[in-house]
Amino acid sequence: MTEAILLVGGKGTRLRPLTVHTPKPMVPAAGVPFLTHQLARARAAGVEHIVLATSYLAEVFEPHFGDGSALGLRIEYVTEEEPLGTGGAIRNAASRLHSGPDEPVLVFNGDILTGLDIRALVRTHETSGADVSLHLTQVTDPRAYGLVPTDGTGRVLAFLEKPQTPEEIVTDQINAGAYVFRRSVIDTIPAGRVVSVERETFPGLLAAGAHLQGMVDSTYWLDLGTPAAFVRGSADLVLGKAPSPAVPGRCGDRLVLPTARVAPDAKLAGGTVVGEGAVVAEGARVFGSTILPGAVIEPGAVVTDSLIGTRARVGERAVLTGTVIGDGAVVGAHNELRGGARVWCDASIPAGAVRFSSDR
Repeated sequence: MTEAILLVGGKGTRLRPLTVHTPKPMVPAAGVPFLTHQLARARAAGVEHIVLATSYLAEVFEPHFGDGSALGLRIEYVTEEEPLGTGGAIRNAASRLHSGPDEPVLVFNGDILTGLDIRALVRTHETSGADVSLHLTQVTDPRAYGLVPTDGTGRVLAFLEKPQTPEEIVTDQINAGAYVFRRSVIDTIPAGRVVSVERETFPGLLAAGAHLQGMVDSTYWLDLGTPAAFVRGSADLVLGKAPSPAVPGRCGDRLVLPTARVAPDAKLAGGTVVGEGAVVAEGARVFGSTILPGAVIEPGAVVTDSLIGTRARVGERAVLTGTVIGDGAVVGAHNELRGGARVWCDASIPAGAVRFSSDR
């Protein structure tokens, strides 16, 4: 395995306001852009050449990663002028591949944090002789996902849309967002139009008699599509629950990046990350949260399971739980924000304006 395509063109609408100025794969997780973790794990599995399929804020990627040499990779960039969907993006990026018709090409979705054994997926593909092999994972409640039942040998039997009734839940296996394609199969995807690999390409191949192989790997897996999931994923990387060779420091309760300042009596725990140039002041308590570069947590504030954007400020004795604060936003002193709250970029909440308890 020497080549891969990473799909990094999505707008990340479910993550807004985190993705207003930053494409989803470039939002920091455990101190580095999330994409860095995927690239590093691919390299560790033997991948040498990666094509990034970009679209939204495409201009951000190349200045950061360049030609990939710092990661031991050769990285190329292909930009969609208009979003082409997952299948269309794969087809559009294929022009930069060098693999022969029968050689394997790895494809990753750009928003999945996983402990997948990439080499094992490639071996499954090669030994089964499949046209496409899919990483499948098992979930307790599969209603939010498309189901992928397989036979006793792992051969895919069907692709079922999100089940609506208990009778429709015929398996707990779902598409986990990593694939190995036979190179010639990619060339059968229509070019120049929107194509969903999940809804069109895979069902079409199955109907045509192609061999699609599933490999169940139920190690760590998390879709980072929501703010709560993204914060959890970053914390799990810091805690060592999710594997990555790209975490810039030792795993533990906290990760404080160089130039960040944390007061001696401030408390950090639960996989908290404090980014470059950020400040956590006296008496502040931060649990399981991500503080992005240049943000300020003022004295006595309590931040739990939240993400504080670049250059944002959380005021004195403010209490935030399960919230997202956009870049440059200000949450004034003594505010209380609970789970699901999103403060937009550069917004300002006056002191004591939002509370769930008495002002005493």
